Amino acid sequence: MIGFIKKSLQKTADAIKSIVPEKKESISKDELEEILLEADVEYDLVEEILDSIKSKSIKRDKLRQKLLECFSDVEKKDTTPQKPFVELIIGVNGAGKTTTIAKLANRYKDSGKTVMLGAADTFRAAAIEQLSRWAEILDVPIVATKQGHDPSAVAFDTISSAKAKGIDNVIIDTAGRLHNQTNLSNELKKIKRICQKALDGAPHRTLLILDGTQGNSAIAQAKAFDEMIGVDGIIITKLDGTAKGGSVFSIAKSLKLPILFIGTGEKPENLAEFDKEEFVDGILDAVFVEEKDGEN
Repeated sequence: MIGFIKKSLQKTADAIKSIVPEKKESISKDELEEILLEADVEYDLVEEILDSIKSKSIKRDKLRQKLLECFSDVEKKDTTPQKPFVELIIGVNGAGKTTTIAKLANRYKDSGKTVMLGAADTFRAAAIEQLSRWAEILDVPIVATKQGHDPSAVAFDTISSAKAKGIDNVIIDTAGRLHNQTNLSNELKKIKRICQKALDGAPHRTLLILDGTQGNSAIAQAKAFDEMIGVDGIIITKLDGTAKGGSVFSIAKSLKLPILFIGTGEKPENLAEFDKEEFVDGILDAVFVEEKDGEN
C-alpha cells in the first residue's frame, strides 16, 4: 500500500507543524529537540540523537541517517518455513489483537495460503465471539470453545487440526490480562509448551501487538511480555489515531525487536509491512522542503 505508513503519521505530522509551521531546508538543534519530543520520542533517545549531530544547522539527509540508525540494532528471527506455520499473538486487551489477527489471516489468504485461527483467549467471551465473527467474514476455519476453558487445550487442538487438514498458517489468540501478571505469565508459558508438544518448533513466531496511542508507555509493557515468553516481532496498531508516531523510534531502539507491520483502521486490508525508510521520510516530510537533486 503506497503511502499507507505516511498516511498513518498524519496526526504526528500535524503536531510537528506546531513547531515548524512552514517547511524548511534546515533546522536548529533546539527545533529538532522540540520536534522529537512533540512526536513522543523518548527523552534519552532525543539527547542521544542531538549529541551525535555536531552541526548547528541540521539538514534532512543528516537527520535521516541518524533516525534510520534507531533501527540498526534490530535483529529479525530466522524462521525456517514450516507447515503449518504457527504464530502466537500476545498483547494487552484493547491493543487490537483480534482485529490484527483478522488482518494477518486476510493477508495470508490473499497470498494463496490456507489459514486456521485458534481462539485461546478463553478469559473473555467477547474475544471468542469477535474472533469467530472474523473467521466467518474471512471464511477461514477456527477452533473455539467456551469462556473459562483451558486455553492451552485450544492451542493444541488448533495445531492438531491444522496438521490433519494440511493448513499453511495457524494464528492463535491469547488473553491479554488475567488477575495478575504472574497468572498471565504462567498461562502464556503453558500455551507455548503445549504448542511445542503439538508440533515441534511451534510457535514459530510470537508477535506482540502494541497500541500506538500509548506511545512510549508501551515500551515497559513490551519488555514485560518479552521477559515472560519471548517476542519475535511487533505489530503497532492505531498509529493513525495518535500524534505519538515518534515513539516507534524509541520502541525499536529500546527493544531491539523488529517492527513487522503497522495497522490502522478496522478493515482486513488495513495492514502494511513496516518500512523504516518510508516511516522516517513520513516524519521528515512534515519538517523539510523537498531537496533538489544533487543537494546534500
